[in-house]
Amino acid sequence: MIEWLTEPLTYGFIVRGLAAAILTGIACAVLSAFVVWRGMAFVGDAIAHAILPGIVLAFIAGVSLFAGALVTAVLVAALIGWLSRHGDIREDTAIGVVFTGFFALGILLMSIVTSYQDLTHILFGDILGVSRSDLGIMVAIMAIVLVAVFLFYKELVVTSFDPGHSVAIGLSPELVRYGLLLLIALTVVAAIQVVGVVLVLALLITPAAAASQLAKRLPAIMGLGVVFSVLSALVGFYASYYANVASGPAVVLTLTVIFLLTLLARTIRHRLA
Repeated sequence: MIEWLTEPLTYGFIVRGLAAAILTGIACAVLSAFVVWRGMAFVGDAIAHAILPGIVLAFIAGVSLFAGALVTAVLVAALIGWLSRHGDIREDTAIGVVFTGFFALGILLMSIVTSYQDLTHILFGDILGVSRSDLGIMVAIMAIVLVAVFLFYKELVVTSFDPGHSVAIGLSPELVRYGLLLLIALTVVAAIQVVGVVLVLALLITPAAAASQLAKRLPAIMGLGVVFSVLSALVGFYASYYANVASGPAVVLTLTVIFLLTLLARTIRHRLA
């Protein structure tokens, strides 16, 4: 049993990939609670798709794809926030416009690139290709997310549940929303390396969705979400190693199974009550 657990860890690239999955899972789980409670389910997915032109331009210019994705993610988050800041344009409408426009531009630029194969890992993830520098960036992103949520937890909670009261006590819901969008953008960039553009929404939604079946208080939902994310990273990673399947989908499918189990547990508990 010990050998079964330690065998994959003898390879450096697997250790880096597993560490990346755990770090990204923690950051996504912490934000997942606010994303679900604020009804921002598709913001992460929109940002994930909309950063495609930045990635392609970085590829063409021969610079870091991570840097191109990060710059574009921040730009997209700011643009979504700016378009919907006064309520004249609904947030879902702003997301749709920005998402489709940037994604179409990314596809157009991809048609110019001679080797499409070089960019497929962006769509589906390349967790085993995580380098030391990528891992360092992910550590920094997780630290930023955790510190920001810790320092501004009360502001995030108040603006999430009672925006009118937050204005009365001198808070700016718009400024807090911009900050949350920025944190989501940073986390999405890290998550793309793990699961790719196609599956990134699962890491931002499923942990809180599963935790909400068992808990109602926000801190408990965040804590359970982190546990579920780390567990899915471990189970999905070992399953991908021994079953020889893609790591990103294995992690997401494990999270989905956890959600179904928590939903079943909640149903059984209600019926017994």
